[in-house]
Amino acid sequence: MSVLVGKQAPDFTAKAVVNGDLKDNFKLSDYRGKYVLLFFYPLDFTFVCPTELHAFQERSEAFRERGCEVIGCSVDSEYSHLAWLRTPKKDGGIQGVRYAIVADINKTIARDYDVLVQGAGVAYRGAFLIDQKGVVRHQTVNDLPLGRNVDEFLRVLDALQFNEKHGEVCPANWRKGEKTMRPNEQGLKTYFGL
Repeated sequence: MSVLVGKQAPDFTAKAVVNGDLKDNFKLSDYRGKYVLLFFYPLDFTFVCPTELHAFQERSEAFRERGCEVIGCSVDSEYSHLAWLRTPKKDGGIQGVRYAIVADINKTIARDYDVLVQGAGVAYRGAFLIDQKGVVRHQTVNDLPLGRNVDEFLRVLDALQFNEKHGEVCPANWRKGEKTMRPNEQGLKTYFGL
């Protein structure tokens, strides 16, 4: 598995469904100047996946308030995405999801982000937090049966933005509004109250 943290996020142009509409030339680079949370999921019409897509939708406003766009991606076609978006939640669908869902039917995007499951033809549950300059600042990859905690991505985004604004670092389990530290020995001692 490749580590993309600190590197430019691989750009792509693909078909997508955005707010229920088909889009032919969806480009990651069009989001330059904003933060992006790009997440991969295995397949439409599965079981853990709709729980995650709804969880991202439920928190999408919190991401937008922080200047971050959420983008989903799987190896399904844009038509499969559209059909799933038209399927009610009570039937396992993702009706109500409004952020972009990219169609990676050729599996090139999943391959470029190194989340393609060898021999299975689907993507692991990879997630990439991309900064305003297009650099990957955080990545996680879960195995297929392991759903993600969407609030953790918000926590990491808050930490990144705090660091960019103030130059201080955020310790383990930090949450917005809690104590941070200067990135030096004295900062650590002060943090621990020594």
